[in-house]
Amino acid sequence: MTSKVRARIAPSPTGHLHLGTARTALYNFLFARKEKGDFILRLEDTDQVRSDEKYTDDILDGLRWLGMNWDEGPDIGGAYAPYRQTEKTDHYEQVAHKLISEGKAYFCYATPEELEALREEQKNRNESQRYDNRGRHYSAEEVDKYVKEGRIPVIRFKVEDDRIVSWHDAIKGDIQIHTADIGGDMVIVKSSGIAIYNFAVVVDDIDMKMTHVIRGEDHIHNTAKQILIYEALGVQHPIFAHVPLIVDTDRAKLSKRKHGEAVHILKYRTDGYMPEAMMNYLAQMSWTPPGEKEIFSVEEGCAMFDLSKVSKSHAIFDIKKLNWFNAHYLKSLPLSVVTDRALPFLSDYNLSQYSREKLEAIVSLLRDGIDTLGEIKNVSAFFFNEKIEIPDELGNDLLKKDSSRKVLSKVNESLSQFPWDDAKGCKAIIDGIGKELGLKGKDLYWPVRAALCGCTSGPDLGATLSILGEARVRSRIESLLQPC
Repeated sequence: MTSKVRARIAPSPTGHLHLGTARTALYNFLFARKEKGDFILRLEDTDQVRSDEKYTDDILDGLRWLGMNWDEGPDIGGAYAPYRQTEKTDHYEQVAHKLISEGKAYFCYATPEELEALREEQKNRNESQRYDNRGRHYSAEEVDKYVKEGRIPVIRFKVEDDRIVSWHDAIKGDIQIHTADIGGDMVIVKSSGIAIYNFAVVVDDIDMKMTHVIRGEDHIHNTAKQILIYEALGVQHPIFAHVPLIVDTDRAKLSKRKHGEAVHILKYRTDGYMPEAMMNYLAQMSWTPPGEKEIFSVEEGCAMFDLSKVSKSHAIFDIKKLNWFNAHYLKSLPLSVVTDRALPFLSDYNLSQYSREKLEAIVSLLRDGIDTLGEIKNVSAFFFNEKIEIPDELGNDLLKKDSSRKVLSKVNESLSQFPWDDAKGCKAIIDGIGKELGLKGKDLYWPVRAALCGCTSGPDLGATLSILGEARVRSRIESLLQPC
């Protein structure tokens, strides 16, 4: 082991970046930065059937989107690629054969059919499912027979019977697992030559000199298995820390089957969430910063993070709380940044009809009233569409009232007097018209809003007038003043 802290995230590229994986990656990242150590990304890509490069790209993009960059790996033009397990297949086999030579592992020739029959026997006897370690006792004649039959063996690691595996977990405290609960001698290399997770991860963490393994609590039994392998290889295991699982508000574990795409970071990226908000929310799901500070940057999180303060209890994913964080960042991030991020959500519109300054004004006007940028397309439609839809209840009732038509007629007559670059000035003229006609409140403002936006509520009226400009305002009002 090295004195320098080294932590890692090791996802499998068999699906999009999961919220739980992202949070675990974030805790590893924050911890490594706090301790001035290294944060490593390794892809456990030995599942040749399910692994896909599109998922690799999604994982890499998602981590970068959240503000996490890893510190080493193969150089690809000035950036680091992740390490990959598939690049070490021969190495895993060499380590496994070393264990065989030391009597700590062995070739097992049991067929899938024999193992299924064993499971059925145990089930009928109401016994727990476990391998019965029969492969430890093959005679030379049996091995020769199986080889001649063409059986291709797996490699199994000998799990010591009647043993307590214990360790002090940096989050959970003292943990003990009895080897009777591990399932018997475990496969470490498949008949295909592919190393099993619990074996490959130990070899990798030894090779990469990992000092800390921070991962989900669903790995606790895996940790017990891995500690046995560390011992067999004569290496001190790293410090383990198991973070609580993420559940929904009904306390059900987040899963693709139950929650669909809502478990993937990609959904929140495409829905228009701010990466700062997602990072901030994920970080505080199971960890409370000093002083219960809720809003903080990645840099502040790195400075404050304390692994010992991570909760032991399940973390609840609450979309309302995430939306609260996102709304905060929509309002507080520089307008130019929010506008840059908003423009792709407005790409269906002809953006060239407005200057950059006006586009920023539109975003500034609307960002206080939305939770995500995905909402901005609909709420901004009246700024971009040549014609707006007037709901029947407005067209047939409000806009046909004599008082409403008087307001719109007077506004139309006064358009040349509006200071179009001054939102407050535009609003002042509307108020002046109200005094002249003896109207105020909804009798004054609703007809103007309905004519311009197709609704009676919305963003600041003066700013709306200023952004739309004289030509658009005149066109919309005159279309409604045509004889019925």
